[in-house]
Amino acid sequence: MKEKLIVSSSPHIHNGTTTHKIMLDVILALVPAVVASVILFGPRALLLIFVSIAACVVSEYICRKVMKRENTIGDLSAVVTGLLLALNLPVSINPLIAAFGGVIAIVVVKQMFGGIGQNFVNPALAARIILLNSFPKDMTTWTQPFSYKYVDAITTASPLGLLKQGAPVSQLPSLLNMFVGDRAGCLGETCTLALLLGGIYLVARKVISPVIPLCYLGTAAVLSACMGRNVLIDLLSGGLMLGAIFMATDYTTSPMTVKGQIIYAIGCGVVTMLIRNFGNLPEGVSYAIVLMNILVPLIDSGTRPVAFGKEPSKNET
Repeated sequence: MKEKLIVSSSPHIHNGTTTHKIMLDVILALVPAVVASVILFGPRALLLIFVSIAACVVSEYICRKVMKRENTIGDLSAVVTGLLLALNLPVSINPLIAAFGGVIAIVVVKQMFGGIGQNFVNPALAARIILLNSFPKDMTTWTQPFSYKYVDAITTASPLGLLKQGAPVSQLPSLLNMFVGDRAGCLGETCTLALLLGGIYLVARKVISPVIPLCYLGTAAVLSACMGRNVLIDLLSGGLMLGAIFMATDYTTSPMTVKGQIIYAIGCGVVTMLIRNFGNLPEGVSYAIVLMNILVPLIDSGTRPVAFGKEPSKNET
């Protein structure tokens, strides 16, 4: 043999996919939601997005320097975290609070657990929950879309907030308005059309599998019908679409097997609807996804396939 036989650990074939390319695809998929947020809520939306991304990138750079680890800001994961965090914030919030959320997401939730691939919950959602409990008024003050055209911003309740208060469906925005984003809510959650376009792009690029979003949304729809709620309103309001497409599908905090992903997504849907219907909060997407993130190791353990040629142990049967 003229050529040497090289023995190395797997993988032996690389398809060229890198963290940088995946994160770039996620950013491109979020562009429609960003554009919609600027159209609906004005230039202030861009300010919050810039502040959140900058806080995440700077926090990651400084944190990696202090920890004397290789810097990872080039993989764009911090940019994605900052962008997702911003899209989960109301337009009226103080930019300093957005920056604080970015620091929490990167330093506490991501880097203190080892960096990308090591965090056990979604950093952006964990930061949002901390902000929601630390600044409840700021995080639940909603602005009516297009009110930036007037001198004074017009505040209003979100559709889920109105439902929680017992308001009739007639007082809610129309389904068409909710589909195109003409309703109160966080920057990136209002326009369902933009989120669906981004989701289709990610599936087409094979960045995500449709299993988690479809099972999550399907479970929420079935439970909504069983609870006597309006299914379409539940699907189009709140952060359900944003969470199902962009947050629950995070590689690090979602199961590896298809069976595990189905269990995980169904759990997200169940917890979301239980909180919406029985909880004091009108929305439950963030808490549902973070709770299921914590259970992912258990789900992976229970759905791990048996190696070829190996008999399943008693714990696996």
